Amino acid sequence: MTDRLFEEAWRHVRVTRDGPVVEVQLHRPQARNALDNAHMEELTEVARLLRLRADVLAVILKGADTYFSAGADLKAAGERARPTLMQTREAIMRGPDLCKAWEEIEAVTIAAIEGYCIGGACALVVACDFRIMGKSAYVRLPEVPLGMNMSWRTLPRLVALIGPSRAKQFVMFGEAADAARCADWGMCDELVDDGQALTAARAWAAKVAALPPLPVRMTKEAVTAIAAANAHASIYMDRDQFLLASRSSDYREGVQAFLEKRKPQFKGD
Repeated sequence: MTDRLFEEAWRHVRVTRDGPVVEVQLHRPQARNALDNAHMEELTEVARLLRLRADVLAVILKGADTYFSAGADLKAAGERARPTLMQTREAIMRGPDLCKAWEEIEAVTIAAIEGYCIGGACALVVACDFRIMGKSAYVRLPEVPLGMNMSWRTLPRLVALIGPSRAKQFVMFGEAADAARCADWGMCDELVDDGQALTAARAWAAKVAALPPLPVRMTKEAVTAIAAANAHASIYMDRDQFLLASRSSDYREGVQAFLEKRKPQFKGD
């Protein structure tokens, strides 16, 4: 019987294992691991294949040695023909589905973050159980300054991690939060020297793998359920909010200014 998780010829991810620990690497170096549709679909499929595996006790999510991911691929988005509202509404579930798939993995998930982790990639690591960061790493959500809302069903997870005031700061201003601030806020579980995030994540995974697996999974499920008890009711409209925002002149101006490396001029339209 073949094991698709390890034998599939994935294009944009690398999947390896060491006993009960699986490592999943974002691998789209030509685009700084930016998340286009194909990349998100592969990451989602990998997570779904991992979800109920009893032989996997911990999963490490990692990027490149000096960066994690540049986030959603805005250049690829700009190259597509303008879809209908229905097509867009269907397509923008890729991000929420990706984060949900990683949140639902029963094994403990650990993100090892070096360098920048931006936008959708930040949403992805927030959906993991733990985050280990090199001291020069940072996370950033640039969506609001680009003229869109923060979607991907991320806000409840973020509020549960860092609280409402810090979540508002982080999302509204779109400013980078360095590793030290993330540790202070509770978004980073261990701060390490640059280049050591993966080593530390492997140590966490080994600690998890040494524990009795059933109560570990029960604890993860219970804590996640408590933290997300009202999540769906509070955030289910975020993709329709994105539909509205993405039809605005401010959204087009924000993305164009980003691509042209200039300051945007917003008009509230």
